[in-house]
Amino acid sequence: MYMINVSADTVLDVHVHGDEAGWPLLLINPTAQNQLVWTALTPALRDAGYRMICYDHRGIGESPRGRAEISTTGLARDAASLLDALGVQRAHVVGWSLGSAVAQELALARPDRVGSLVLYGTWARADAFQRAVFTSLRHTWATRDMNEIMTAMAVVFSPELINSPALSSLIEQVLPAMPATELQMATTIEQWDADLRHDTHDRLGSITAPTLVIAGEQDLLTPPWQAKAVADAIPGAELEILDGPGSSHALAFERPVEFLSLVLDFLLRNKETLHT
Repeated sequence: MYMINVSADTVLDVHVHGDEAGWPLLLINPTAQNQLVWTALTPALRDAGYRMICYDHRGIGESPRGRAEISTTGLARDAASLLDALGVQRAHVVGWSLGSAVAQELALARPDRVGSLVLYGTWARADAFQRAVFTSLRHTWATRDMNEIMTAMAVVFSPELINSPALSSLIEQVLPAMPATELQMATTIEQWDADLRHDTHDRLGSITAPTLVIAGEQDLLTPPWQAKAVADAIPGAELEILDGPGSSHALAFERPVEFLSLVLDFLLRNKETLHT
């Protein structure tokens, strides 16, 4: 565990997993989640030879809020500064949801730092459908009622899981990654606002890193048509849309074997990009 200063007023809580000599892999968190959201995936990534850099966005988990505005561009600056502080010249980057928006901005602003890019549950500009979903979820956080919040957040899962007895046990697993303090809840509302403002629609064609876009057919937060638009806009990007039961915004929880297979195959095929 490290507490790392990435700017004059921003300190991030960082955990590095795996061998120091492993390929650096930066994991960027979704809205509301701290770095524990990656816990189920880190053993397989570690065993595949990656040095995973996990961290909490400012105001989430153990990272203090600081004073800077929360936006996808600002969070991308934090990510670049974190790589600087760790002495990582170039890393593979995996971003989920908000993390994917931050990863887009990182690849646009600092292409020298991104060896390859995995965008999971992603979009370039929220459309009317997505704005309705984001805005509704944002309002539940304003209640500070965790029962109401978790009832609404269940929409990240598939209908099959939501309607099954297994949902309650999965919710118990994800609760440690969720905001628990007033500051963290207030920051989560700021993150939803950042999601709503995110707009790389006219700039994605400038991304040069090899890119894999992963989406689920049942994803209601970042629908597959948004993922396709991102993949179409990035030169040479690969698109994988999983369908059927469990193809939700939470693919990494519901279909972890397939998700990891896609990610590991892509990273292996692009391992040399860390040296270019």
